[in-house]
Amino acid sequence: MVPPLITLEEHFFSSAVGHSLDDKYGEQFKAIPGLEDQLRDLGDLRLSYMDKGKVSLQVISHGPGTMTVDQCHAANDQLVAAVKKNPERFAGFAVLPMSVPEACGPELERTVKDHGFVGALIDCHVNGKYYEGSEYDDFWMTAERLDVPIYIHPSWPSDDMSPRYQGEFTAGAAKSLGASGWGWHNEVALHTLRLYASGLFDKCPKLKIILGHFGEMIPFMLDRITKLSVRWGDQKRKWKQVWDENIWITTSGVWSLDPLRCILGNTKIERILYSVDYPFERNENGLVWMEELELSGLVTREQLEMIAYKNSEKLLGVKAPRREG
Repeated sequence: MVPPLITLEEHFFSSAVGHSLDDKYGEQFKAIPGLEDQLRDLGDLRLSYMDKGKVSLQVISHGPGTMTVDQCHAANDQLVAAVKKNPERFAGFAVLPMSVPEACGPELERTVKDHGFVGALIDCHVNGKYYEGSEYDDFWMTAERLDVPIYIHPSWPSDDMSPRYQGEFTAGAAKSLGASGWGWHNEVALHTLRLYASGLFDKCPKLKIILGHFGEMIPFMLDRITKLSVRWGDQKRKWKQVWDENIWITTSGVWSLDPLRCILGNTKIERILYSVDYPFERNENGLVWMEELELSGLVTREQLEMIAYKNSEKLLGVKAPRREG
């Protein structure tokens, strides 16, 4: 029987953004029936889909897209209200105004200290800007001090990034290559390596980072990165130590056992977390994958439970309600 399930990359749209992000999601709205309704719901509809996938606890975060300080504040307050209505089933990751670096730490602290959020989920860049610069030091140090993880999530290519995904093929192919078909994952991986190269993990040795989609390509290049990253500076904490001690990865939206076979060979089992990527992915698909994993022989029962919920409980300080039957 599949254990209790906690999911960590599960999104909503706040009323604060209205329809300002609709153009970004146009293709997904067309491709996924009912997506907009699922994104805007923080109640019974969401719970019904969780039940279909036997999700015990969902950590909810805002969908990608640059937001102002006021929009982030309002969106977080909306999520606070939803969590308070269903505290056994919902928890919250804050959305932060990454385009205003000095505002990120205070909003993270407000949501964690005042409202019990368990971390934050942030876009992997803002208009092509990454976060290894000194202007973001206070934000990263705040996350380390609060002892909460930061989930680095994909976002769409900026105007200067877009041409590299365009070529002698359809506009639809270009959009996909720049997004979930490739670019999203490449950009998160690149951002993570930039953070390492900048020395961030020496400044913040206890910083906790979560990467989705089975580590956004990094596990499959892990040995090469480990060998070549010694040329990137005089970091005291080397890449493999950072991978082992500072980074967690989730299963979000990758329903194959093949990637896991690689990951189990180079990543600690304590660092692997179940996630779905609702509502862009179906909770039911994740459940089928967990059932396949249970029968595969790749992991023991204890390891299955660690991936399903125990690792998330330990990392986030949450508790998955146990299902009856």
